[in-house]
Amino acid sequence: MAGLNVRFTDEELEALRQRAEREGRSMQQFAHDAVITAINEHSRLFNEAADHVLAVSAELNRRLA
Repeated sequence: MAGLNVRFTDEELEALRQRAEREGRSMQQFAHDAVITAINEHSRLFNEAADHVLAVSAELNRRLA
């Protein structure tokens, strides 16, 4: 599996350590899960926006066809 180095300030790293500890996870697992969640959320929002545009323009598209 590929790796990635990410740099944090001392304050950010301490906040990450505390949050991961509260959740009973390693900092690495917490950071990994946060990135994957952000990726999935972006995809979900894009798909919702695309669905909305298609629904709103469906009648116009039907008339233009």
